[in-house]
Amino acid sequence: MAKLLALGSSSLLGCYSPQKPIDTNGIAVALNQQLRDQIESENTIDGLVSLYEAMARALKYNLDQKIELAEVVMRERQIEARSADMLPTLVAGMTGAARNNDAGSRSRSLLTGRESLEPSTSSERSSISGDLALSWDLLDYGLARVRQRQQADEKMISVERRRKVMNRILEDVRTAYWRAVSADRTSTKLANLQVMTARAMRQAEELEQRRIASPVVLLGYQRELLQVTGEVQRLQRELSMAKSQLAALMNLIPDTTYRLVLPDRNDVVPELPGSADAMVLTGLRYRPEIRESAYRQRIVKGEMDVAFLRALPSVRSVLGLNADSNDFLYNKQWVNFSSRLTWNLLEAFRYPKTKRAIEAESSALEQRDLALTMAIMTQIYVARSRFLYLADELGTARRAQTVQQRLLTQTQGAFKARAISQQQLVREELNFVLSEIRYDVAYSDVQNAYANLYASMGLDNFDIGASQDIPINKLAGALEEYWTERSLILPSKPEPKT
Repeated sequence: MAKLLALGSSSLLGCYSPQKPIDTNGIAVALNQQLRDQIESENTIDGLVSLYEAMARALKYNLDQKIELAEVVMRERQIEARSADMLPTLVAGMTGAARNNDAGSRSRSLLTGRESLEPSTSSERSSISGDLALSWDLLDYGLARVRQRQQADEKMISVERRRKVMNRILEDVRTAYWRAVSADRTSTKLANLQVMTARAMRQAEELEQRRIASPVVLLGYQRELLQVTGEVQRLQRELSMAKSQLAALMNLIPDTTYRLVLPDRNDVVPELPGSADAMVLTGLRYRPEIRESAYRQRIVKGEMDVAFLRALPSVRSVLGLNADSNDFLYNKQWVNFSSRLTWNLLEAFRYPKTKRAIEAESSALEQRDLALTMAIMTQIYVARSRFLYLADELGTARRAQTVQQRLLTQTQGAFKARAISQQQLVREELNFVLSEIRYDVAYSDVQNAYANLYASMGLDNFDIGASQDIPINKLAGALEEYWTERSLILPSKPEPKT
Protein backbone atom coordinates (compact mmCIF):
# COMPACT_ATOMS: atom_id res chain seq x y z
CA MET A 1 0.00 0.00 0.00
CA ALA A 2 2.82 2.41 0.86
CA LYS A 3 4.40 1.78 -2.55
CA LEU A 4 1.11 2.48 -4.30
CA LEU A 5 0.70 5.74 -2.39
CA ALA A 6 4.25 6.75 -3.25
CA LEU A 7 3.72 5.92 -6.90
CA GLY A 8 0.47 7.91 -6.97
CA SER A 9 2.13 10.89 -5.30
CA SER A 10 5.02 10.85 -7.73
CA SER A 11 2.58 10.66 -10.65
CA LEU A 12 0.67 13.68 -9.38
CA LEU A 13 3.88 15.62 -8.84
CA GLY A 14 5.05 14.60 -12.31
CA CYS A 15 2.06 16.34 -13.86
CA TYR A 16 3.56 19.67 -12.87
CA SER A 17 7.14 18.97 -14.06
CA PRO A 18 8.11 20.41 -17.47
CA GLN A 19 8.51 17.92 -20.34
CA LYS A 20 12.06 17.49 -21.55
CA PRO A 21 12.74 18.09 -25.28
CA ILE A 22 13.50 15.13 -27.49
CA ASP A 23 17.17 14.31 -27.96
CA THR A 24 17.29 14.69 -31.75
CA ASN A 25 21.03 14.07 -31.88
CA GLY A 26 20.66 10.75 -30.10
CA ILE A 27 17.72 9.76 -32.29
CA ALA A 28 19.65 10.58 -35.47
CA VAL A 29 22.65 8.50 -34.41
CA ALA A 30 20.46 5.60 -33.27
CA LEU A 31 18.37 5.52 -36.46
CA ASN A 32 21.44 5.70 -38.68
CA GLN A 33 23.10 2.86 -36.82
CA GLN A 34 19.90 0.82 -36.70
CA LEU A 35 19.45 1.08 -40.46
CA ARG A 36 23.06 0.15 -41.17
CA ASP A 37 22.89 -2.82 -38.79
CA GLN A 38 19.72 -4.07 -40.46
CA ILE A 39 21.21 -3.78 -43.94
CA GLU A 40 24.43 -5.52 -42.91
CA SER A 41 22.55 -8.36 -41.19
CA GLU A 42 20.08 -9.20 -43.97
CA ASN A 43 21.23 -7.70 -47.26
CA THR A 44 24.75 -8.31 -48.49
CA ILE A 45 25.74 -8.53 -52.16
CA ASP A 46 28.28 -11.02 -53.49
CA GLY A 47 29.05 -10.91 -57.18
CA LEU A 48 27.21 -9.30 -60.05
CA VAL A 49 23.60 -8.19 -59.66
CA SER A 50 21.20 -9.10 -62.45
CA LEU A 51 17.88 -7.42 -63.19
CA TYR A 52 15.82 -10.16 -61.56
CA GLU A 53 18.06 -10.33 -58.51
CA ALA A 54 17.62 -6.56 -58.09
CA MET A 55 13.84 -7.01 -58.35
CA ALA A 56 13.95 -9.87 -55.82
CA ARG A 57 16.02 -7.85 -53.37
CA ALA A 58 13.58 -4.96 -53.66
CA LEU A 59 10.62 -7.26 -52.98
CA LYS A 60 12.34 -8.75 -49.96
CA TYR A 61 14.16 -5.82 -48.38
CA ASN A 62 12.61 -2.55 -49.57
CA LEU A 63 11.48 -0.50 -46.59
CA ASP A 64 8.35 0.89 -48.24
CA GLN A 65 6.90 -2.57 -48.77
CA LYS A 66 7.88 -3.51 -45.21
CA ILE A 67 5.70 -0.64 -43.99
CA GLU A 68 2.77 -2.03 -45.97
CA LEU A 69 3.50 -5.54 -44.66
CA ALA A 70 3.41 -4.20 -41.10
CA GLU A 71 0.06 -2.59 -41.93
CA VAL A 72 -1.32 -5.96 -43.06
CA VAL A 73 -0.08 -7.65 -39.89
CA MET A 74 -1.62 -4.89 -37.78
CA ARG A 75 -4.99 -5.40 -39.49
CA GLU A 76 -4.80 -9.15 -38.83
CA ARG A 77 -4.20 -8.52 -35.15
CA GLN A 78 -7.14 -6.11 -35.07
CA ILE A 79 -9.38 -8.80 -36.57
CA GLU A 80 -8.29 -11.19 -33.84
CA ALA A 81 -9.00 -8.56 -31.21
CA ARG A 82 -12.37 -7.72 -32.77
CA SER A 83 -13.48 -11.38 -32.66
CA ALA A 84 -13.33 -11.25 -28.86
CA ASP A 85 -16.12 -8.64 -28.88
CA MET A 86 -18.61 -11.33 -29.92
CA LEU A 87 -17.93 -13.42 -26.80
CA PRO A 88 -20.07 -13.09 -23.65
CA THR A 89 -18.80 -10.96 -20.79
CA LEU A 90 -17.53 -12.89 -17.79
CA VAL A 91 -16.95 -10.72 -14.73
CA ALA A 92 -15.61 -11.93 -11.40
CA GLY A 93 -15.93 -9.76 -8.31
CA MET A 94 -15.15 -9.95 -4.60
CA THR A 95 -16.20 -7.60 -1.83
CA GLY A 96 -14.95 -7.43 1.72
CA ALA A 97 -16.71 -5.37 4.42
CA ALA A 98 -16.07 -4.76 8.13
CA ARG A 99 -17.39 -2.40 10.85
CA ASN A 100 -16.76 -1.79 14.56
CA ASN A 101 -20.31 -2.57 15.71
CA ASP A 102 -23.32 -4.54 14.61
CA ALA A 103 -25.44 -3.33 11.72
CA GLY A 104 -28.75 -3.55 13.58
CA SER A 105 -32.11 -2.00 12.82
CA ARG A 106 -35.53 -1.46 14.43
CA SER A 107 -39.00 -1.70 12.97
CA ARG A 108 -41.90 0.71 13.49
CA SER A 109 -45.51 0.02 12.75
CA LEU A 110 -46.96 2.25 10.04
CA LEU A 111 -50.44 1.94 11.60
CA THR A 112 -49.77 2.62 15.29
CA GLY A 113 -46.35 4.25 15.12
CA ARG A 114 -45.06 1.97 17.87
CA GLU A 115 -41.84 -0.02 17.71
CA SER A 116 -42.86 -3.52 16.71
CA LEU A 117 -39.56 -5.43 17.15
CA GLU A 118 -36.44 -5.22 19.24
CA PRO A 119 -33.28 -4.00 17.49
CA SER A 120 -31.82 -6.90 15.51
CA THR A 121 -29.11 -7.65 12.94
CA SER A 122 -28.86 -10.02 9.99
CA SER A 123 -25.20 -9.56 9.12
CA GLU A 124 -21.86 -10.12 10.73
CA ARG A 125 -19.50 -7.29 11.54
CA SER A 126 -17.13 -8.54 8.82
CA SER A 127 -17.95 -10.58 5.77
CA ILE A 128 -16.66 -11.48 2.33
CA SER A 129 -18.83 -11.93 -0.74
CA GLY A 130 -17.99 -12.92 -4.29
CA ASP A 131 -19.79 -13.36 -7.57
CA LEU A 132 -19.12 -14.61 -11.08
CA ALA A 133 -21.48 -13.11 -13.68
CA LEU A 134 -21.81 -14.21 -17.30
CA SER A 135 -23.65 -11.67 -19.47
CA TRP A 136 -24.42 -11.63 -23.18
CA ASP A 137 -25.99 -8.84 -25.24
CA LEU A 138 -27.62 -9.86 -28.51
CA LEU A 139 -27.25 -6.38 -30.01
CA ASP A 140 -23.58 -6.12 -29.09
CA TYR A 141 -22.97 -9.51 -30.69
CA GLY A 142 -24.56 -8.38 -33.96
CA LEU A 143 -22.59 -5.13 -34.02
CA ALA A 144 -19.33 -6.93 -33.22
CA ARG A 145 -19.94 -9.40 -36.06
CA VAL A 146 -20.45 -6.58 -38.59
CA ARG A 147 -17.37 -4.72 -37.29
CA GLN A 148 -15.28 -7.85 -37.63
CA ARG A 149 -16.30 -8.22 -41.29
CA GLN A 150 -15.44 -4.56 -41.86
CA GLN A 151 -12.06 -5.10 -40.19
CA ALA A 152 -11.43 -8.05 -42.51
CA ASP A 153 -12.17 -5.77 -45.49
CA GLU A 154 -9.75 -3.18 -44.08
CA LYS A 155 -7.13 -5.91 -43.97
CA MET A 156 -7.77 -6.76 -47.62
CA ILE A 157 -7.46 -3.06 -48.47
CA SER A 158 -4.03 -3.12 -46.80
CA VAL A 159 -3.09 -6.13 -48.92
CA GLU A 160 -4.11 -4.28 -52.09
CA ARG A 161 -2.16 -1.20 -51.05
CA ARG A 162 0.86 -3.39 -50.53
CA ARG A 163 0.37 -4.85 -54.02
CA LYS A 164 0.29 -1.32 -55.38
CA VAL A 165 3.51 -0.37 -53.59
CA MET A 166 5.27 -3.53 -54.71
CA ASN A 167 4.18 -3.04 -58.32
CA ARG A 168 5.53 0.51 -58.19
CA ILE A 169 8.79 -0.73 -56.64
CA LEU A 170 9.29 -3.30 -59.40
CA GLU A 171 8.64 -0.68 -62.05
CA ASP A 172 11.13 1.67 -60.40
CA VAL A 173 13.69 -1.13 -60.12
CA ARG A 174 13.47 -1.92 -63.83
CA THR A 175 13.78 1.78 -64.66
CA ALA A 176 16.76 2.32 -62.36
CA TYR A 177 18.44 -0.93 -63.42
CA TRP A 178 18.44 -0.22 -67.13
CA ARG A 179 19.54 3.35 -66.47
CA ALA A 180 22.36 2.04 -64.31
CA VAL A 181 23.32 -0.47 -67.01
CA SER A 182 23.47 2.40 -69.50
CA ALA A 183 25.57 4.37 -67.05
CA ASP A 184 28.01 1.47 -66.51
CA ARG A 185 28.21 0.67 -70.19
CA THR A 186 28.72 4.25 -71.34
CA SER A 187 30.64 5.79 -68.43
CA THR A 188 34.02 5.12 -70.03
CA LYS A 189 32.75 6.29 -73.42
CA LEU A 190 31.33 9.46 -71.93
CA ALA A 191 34.63 10.18 -70.19
CA ASN A 192 36.56 9.54 -73.42
CA LEU A 193 34.07 11.69 -75.30
CA GLN A 194 34.67 14.57 -72.88
CA VAL A 195 38.44 14.23 -73.35
CA MET A 196 38.08 14.15 -77.14
CA THR A 197 35.77 17.16 -77.10
CA ALA A 198 38.09 19.17 -74.84
CA ARG A 199 41.12 18.33 -77.03
CA ALA A 200 39.24 19.25 -80.22
CA MET A 201 38.08 22.50 -78.64
CA ARG A 202 41.65 23.47 -77.75
CA GLN A 203 42.83 22.67 -81.26
CA ALA A 204 40.03 24.74 -82.80
CA GLU A 205 40.83 27.69 -80.54
CA GLU A 206 44.53 27.47 -81.47
CA LEU A 207 43.65 27.40 -85.17
CA GLU A 208 41.40 30.41 -84.70
CA GLN A 209 44.14 32.34 -82.90
CA ARG A 210 46.71 31.46 -85.58
CA ARG A 211 44.18 32.37 -88.31
CA ILE A 212 45.02 29.22 -90.27
CA ALA A 213 41.41 28.51 -91.25
CA SER A 214 38.27 30.54 -91.81
CA PRO A 215 36.91 32.00 -88.52
CA VAL A 216 33.33 31.19 -89.56
CA VAL A 217 34.21 27.52 -90.11
CA LEU A 218 36.14 27.30 -86.85
CA LEU A 219 33.40 29.01 -84.82
CA GLY A 220 30.78 26.68 -86.32
CA TYR A 221 33.00 23.73 -85.40
CA GLN A 222 33.36 25.02 -81.82
CA ARG A 223 29.58 25.42 -81.62
CA GLU A 224 29.15 21.77 -82.59
CA LEU A 225 31.68 20.74 -79.95
CA LEU A 226 29.88 22.75 -77.29
CA GLN A 227 26.59 21.13 -78.30
CA VAL A 228 28.20 17.71 -77.93
CA THR A 229 29.59 18.73 -74.53
CA GLY A 230 26.14 19.87 -73.40
CA GLU A 231 24.55 16.60 -74.48
CA VAL A 232 27.28 14.61 -72.73
CA GLN A 233 26.71 16.55 -69.53
CA ARG A 234 22.94 16.00 -69.79
CA LEU A 235 23.37 12.25 -70.27
CA GLN A 236 25.82 12.06 -67.38
CA ARG A 237 23.35 13.90 -65.15
CA GLU A 238 20.50 11.57 -66.08
CA LEU A 239 22.49 8.38 -65.68
CA SER A 240 24.79 9.24 -62.77
CA MET A 241 22.14 8.85 -60.06
CA ALA A 242 20.62 5.61 -61.39
CA LYS A 243 22.92 3.31 -59.41
CA SER A 244 22.25 5.14 -56.13
CA GLN A 245 18.51 5.00 -56.79
CA LEU A 246 18.73 1.28 -57.49
CA ALA A 247 20.69 0.76 -54.28
CA ALA A 248 18.04 2.58 -52.28
CA LEU A 249 15.28 0.44 -53.87
CA MET A 250 17.20 -2.70 -52.81
CA ASN A 251 17.56 -1.20 -49.29
CA LEU A 252 21.28 -0.60 -49.61
CA ILE A 253 23.22 2.44 -48.49
CA PRO A 254 23.17 4.77 -51.54
CA ASP A 255 26.98 4.86 -51.79
CA THR A 256 27.30 1.05 -51.72
CA THR A 257 29.72 -0.26 -54.34
CA TYR A 258 28.31 -3.12 -56.42
CA ARG A 259 28.51 -4.32 -60.01
CA LEU A 260 25.71 -5.06 -62.44
CA VAL A 261 25.29 -7.74 -65.06
CA LEU A 262 25.58 -5.96 -68.41
CA PRO A 263 23.22 -7.79 -70.82
CA ASP A 264 24.18 -8.10 -74.45
CA ARG A 265 22.70 -5.53 -76.78
CA ASN A 266 19.83 -6.85 -78.87
CA ASP A 267 17.04 -5.43 -80.95
CA VAL A 268 14.42 -7.80 -79.57
CA VAL A 269 11.46 -5.76 -78.34
CA PRO A 270 8.87 -7.50 -76.13
CA GLU A 271 5.53 -7.95 -77.82
CA LEU A 272 2.28 -6.52 -76.57
CA PRO A 273 0.45 -9.16 -74.53
CA GLY A 274 -2.97 -8.40 -76.02
CA SER A 275 -5.33 -5.90 -77.57
CA ALA A 276 -6.12 -2.58 -75.95
CA ASP A 277 -9.59 -3.73 -74.85
CA ALA A 278 -8.19 -6.92 -73.33
CA MET A 279 -5.56 -4.94 -71.47
CA VAL A 280 -8.19 -2.52 -70.12
CA LEU A 281 -10.34 -5.40 -68.85
CA THR A 282 -7.24 -6.94 -67.27
CA GLY A 283 -6.45 -3.64 -65.55
CA LEU A 284 -10.01 -3.38 -64.20
CA ARG A 285 -9.64 -6.90 -62.78
CA TYR A 286 -6.19 -6.56 -61.21
CA ARG A 287 -5.55 -2.91 -60.39
CA PRO A 288 -5.31 -2.54 -56.58
CA GLU A 289 -7.31 0.72 -56.67
CA ILE A 290 -10.35 -1.05 -58.17
CA ARG A 291 -10.22 -3.82 -55.58
CA GLU A 292 -9.73 -1.33 -52.77
CA SER A 293 -12.80 0.60 -53.92
CA ALA A 294 -14.86 -2.61 -53.97
CA TYR A 295 -13.85 -3.38 -50.39
CA ARG A 296 -14.65 0.20 -49.42
CA GLN A 297 -18.14 -0.20 -50.88
CA ARG A 298 -18.64 -3.33 -48.78
CA ILE A 299 -17.53 -1.48 -45.66
CA VAL A 300 -20.13 1.22 -46.39
CA LYS A 301 -22.81 -1.47 -46.74
CA GLY A 302 -21.70 -2.76 -43.36
CA GLU A 303 -22.41 0.69 -41.92
CA MET A 304 -25.97 0.28 -43.18
CA ASP A 305 -26.24 -2.96 -41.19
CA VAL A 306 -24.83 -1.22 -38.13
CA ALA A 307 -27.40 1.56 -38.36
CA PHE A 308 -30.22 -0.99 -38.72
CA LEU A 309 -29.05 -3.06 -35.75
CA ARG A 310 -28.80 0.01 -33.53
CA ALA A 311 -32.43 0.80 -34.31
CA LEU A 312 -33.51 -2.61 -32.91
CA PRO A 313 -34.18 -3.45 -29.25
CA SER A 314 -31.43 -5.14 -27.29
CA VAL A 315 -31.72 -8.19 -25.06
CA ARG A 316 -29.14 -8.69 -22.31
CA SER A 317 -29.09 -11.87 -20.26
CA VAL A 318 -27.07 -12.39 -17.07
CA LEU A 319 -26.22 -15.65 -15.34
CA GLY A 320 -24.45 -15.29 -11.99
CA LEU A 321 -22.87 -17.47 -9.31
CA ASN A 322 -22.79 -15.86 -5.86
CA ALA A 323 -21.32 -16.69 -2.45
CA ASP A 324 -21.26 -14.84 0.88
CA SER A 325 -19.54 -15.63 4.20
CA ASN A 326 -22.31 -14.02 6.26
CA ASP A 327 -23.45 -16.69 8.80
CA PHE A 328 -26.83 -15.05 9.16
CA LEU A 329 -27.73 -15.97 5.58
CA TYR A 330 -29.78 -19.12 5.17
CA ASN A 331 -28.31 -19.80 1.68
CA LYS A 332 -24.69 -18.74 1.41
CA GLN A 333 -24.37 -19.80 -2.25
CA TRP A 334 -26.93 -19.16 -4.95
CA VAL A 335 -27.38 -18.82 -8.71
CA ASN A 336 -29.26 -15.94 -10.27
CA PHE A 337 -30.50 -15.35 -13.80
CA SER A 338 -31.93 -12.19 -15.29
CA SER A 339 -32.87 -10.87 -18.69
CA ARG A 340 -33.49 -7.29 -19.70
CA LEU A 341 -34.99 -5.80 -22.86
CA THR A 342 -33.98 -2.24 -23.76
CA TRP A 343 -34.76 -0.13 -26.79
CA ASN A 344 -33.24 3.22 -27.66
CA LEU A 345 -36.23 4.77 -29.39
CA LEU A 346 -34.18 7.74 -30.59
CA GLU A 347 -32.05 5.39 -32.70
CA ALA A 348 -35.22 4.16 -34.41
CA PHE A 349 -36.18 7.74 -35.33
CA ARG A 350 -32.58 8.50 -36.38
CA TYR A 351 -32.29 5.47 -38.69
CA PRO A 352 -33.92 7.00 -41.84
CA LYS A 353 -31.51 9.97 -41.81
CA THR A 354 -28.54 7.71 -41.18
CA LYS A 355 -29.64 5.46 -44.02
CA ARG A 356 -29.87 8.39 -46.45
CA ALA A 357 -26.38 9.59 -45.42
CA ILE A 358 -24.89 6.13 -46.01
CA GLU A 359 -26.65 5.84 -49.39
CA ALA A 360 -25.20 9.22 -50.38
CA GLU A 361 -21.72 8.00 -49.41
CA SER A 362 -22.23 4.83 -51.46
CA SER A 363 -23.36 6.91 -54.45
CA ALA A 364 -20.24 9.08 -54.15
CA LEU A 365 -18.07 5.96 -54.15
CA GLU A 366 -19.82 4.73 -57.30
CA GLN A 367 -18.99 7.98 -59.08
CA ARG A 368 -15.40 7.68 -57.92
CA ASP A 369 -15.33 4.16 -59.36
CA LEU A 370 -16.37 5.52 -62.76
CA ALA A 371 -13.70 8.22 -62.58
CA LEU A 372 -11.14 5.62 -61.50
CA THR A 373 -12.16 3.38 -64.40
CA MET A 374 -11.59 6.22 -66.84
CA ALA A 375 -8.21 7.01 -65.26
CA ILE A 376 -7.07 3.36 -65.48
CA MET A 377 -8.27 3.11 -69.07
CA THR A 378 -6.35 6.27 -69.96
CA GLN A 379 -3.20 5.07 -68.21
CA ILE A 380 -3.27 1.77 -70.09
CA TYR A 381 -3.80 3.45 -73.46
CA VAL A 382 -1.03 5.98 -72.72
CA ALA A 383 1.37 3.25 -71.53
CA ARG A 384 0.54 1.17 -74.61
CA SER A 385 1.12 4.09 -77.00
CA ARG A 386 4.31 5.11 -75.21
CA PHE A 387 5.68 1.57 -75.52
CA LEU A 388 4.92 1.43 -79.26
CA TYR A 389 6.47 4.84 -79.92
CA LEU A 390 9.59 4.04 -77.91
CA ALA A 391 9.92 0.70 -79.71
CA ASP A 392 9.93 2.60 -83.01
CA GLU A 393 12.47 5.05 -81.60
CA LEU A 394 14.69 2.14 -80.58
CA GLY A 395 14.66 0.84 -84.15
CA THR A 396 15.54 4.29 -85.43
CA ALA A 397 18.36 4.62 -82.88
CA ARG A 398 19.72 1.23 -83.89
CA ARG A 399 19.68 2.14 -87.59
CA ALA A 400 21.27 5.51 -86.83
CA GLN A 401 24.03 3.77 -84.87
CA THR A 402 24.67 1.35 -87.76
CA VAL A 403 24.79 4.16 -90.31
CA GLN A 404 27.12 6.20 -88.08
CA GLN A 405 29.43 3.23 -87.66
CA ARG A 406 29.69 2.80 -91.43
CA LEU A 407 30.19 6.54 -91.86
CA LEU A 408 33.00 6.53 -89.29
CA THR A 409 34.71 3.68 -91.13
CA GLN A 410 34.56 5.65 -94.39
CA THR A 411 35.76 8.82 -92.64
CA GLN A 412 38.73 7.02 -91.07
CA GLY A 413 39.73 5.71 -94.50
CA ALA A 414 39.41 9.17 -96.05
CA PHE A 415 41.50 10.71 -93.27
CA LYS A 416 44.26 8.18 -93.82
CA ALA A 417 44.18 9.11 -97.48
CA ARG A 418 44.34 12.78 -96.43
CA ALA A 419 41.09 13.50 -98.24
CA ILE A 420 39.43 15.16 -95.23
CA SER A 421 40.58 17.22 -92.25
CA GLN A 422 41.11 16.03 -88.70
CA GLN A 423 38.14 18.14 -87.59
CA GLN A 424 35.83 16.05 -89.76
CA LEU A 425 37.27 12.84 -88.32
CA VAL A 426 36.83 14.08 -84.75
CA ARG A 427 33.27 15.16 -85.56
CA GLU A 428 32.34 11.68 -86.81
CA GLU A 429 34.06 9.96 -83.89
CA LEU A 430 32.02 12.09 -81.48
CA ASN A 431 28.83 11.35 -83.39
CA PHE A 432 29.57 7.60 -83.30
CA VAL A 433 30.00 7.55 -79.52
CA LEU A 434 26.83 9.60 -79.09
CA SER A 435 24.91 7.21 -81.35
CA GLU A 436 25.92 4.25 -79.18
CA ILE A 437 24.88 6.11 -76.04
CA ARG A 438 21.55 7.13 -77.60
CA TYR A 439 20.91 3.50 -78.52
CA ASP A 440 21.56 2.36 -74.94
CA VAL A 441 19.25 5.05 -73.59
CA ALA A 442 16.55 4.15 -76.14
CA TYR A 443 16.76 0.46 -75.15
CA SER A 444 16.51 1.46 -71.50
CA ASP A 445 13.42 3.55 -72.26
CA VAL A 446 11.74 0.61 -74.03
CA GLN A 447 12.34 -1.66 -71.04
CA ASN A 448 10.97 1.01 -68.71
CA ALA A 449 7.89 1.43 -70.89
CA TYR A 450 7.34 -2.33 -70.83
CA ALA A 451 7.43 -2.35 -67.02
CA ASN A 452 5.08 0.64 -66.94
CA LEU A 453 2.69 -1.20 -69.25
CA TYR A 454 2.35 -4.07 -66.78
CA ALA A 455 2.16 -1.75 -63.80
CA SER A 456 -0.75 0.08 -65.46
CA MET A 457 -2.64 -3.25 -65.56
CA GLY A 458 -1.79 -4.08 -61.95
CA LEU A 459 -0.54 -7.57 -62.83
CA ASP A 460 1.32 -9.44 -60.11
CA ASN A 461 4.61 -11.06 -61.00
CA PHE A 462 5.45 -12.13 -57.46
CA ASP A 463 4.03 -14.22 -54.65
CA ILE A 464 2.97 -11.56 -52.18
CA GLY A 465 2.74 -14.03 -49.32
CA ALA A 466 6.03 -15.84 -49.80
CA SER A 467 8.28 -12.98 -50.88
CA GLN A 468 9.53 -12.46 -47.33
CA ASP A 469 10.54 -16.09 -46.74
CA ILE A 470 11.76 -17.34 -50.12
CA PRO A 471 15.54 -17.09 -50.77
CA ILE A 472 16.77 -14.39 -53.13
CA ASN A 473 17.91 -16.81 -55.84
CA LYS A 474 14.57 -18.65 -55.96
CA LEU A 475 12.61 -15.41 -55.96
CA ALA A 476 14.81 -14.06 -58.75
CA GLY A 477 14.26 -17.26 -60.75
CA ALA A 478 10.49 -16.99 -60.34
CA LEU A 479 10.56 -13.37 -61.48
CA GLU A 480 12.68 -14.24 -64.52
CA GLU A 481 10.28 -17.02 -65.46
CA TYR A 482 7.36 -14.63 -65.28
CA TRP A 483 8.93 -11.82 -67.29
CA THR A 484 10.33 -14.11 -69.99
CA GLU A 485 7.43 -16.57 -70.34
CA ARG A 486 4.18 -15.92 -68.51
CA SER A 487 4.13 -12.17 -69.12
CA LEU A 488 3.67 -12.72 -72.85
CA ILE A 489 0.03 -13.80 -72.34
CA LEU A 490 -2.65 -12.01 -70.36
CA PRO A 491 -4.56 -13.94 -67.67
CA SER A 492 -7.56 -15.81 -68.99
CA LYS A 493 -10.91 -14.10 -68.77
CA PRO A 494 -13.31 -15.29 -66.05
CA GLU A 495 -16.22 -17.44 -67.13
CA PRO A 496 -19.52 -15.48 -67.23
CA LYS A 497 -21.94 -16.34 -64.43
CA THR A 498 -25.06 -18.18 -65.50
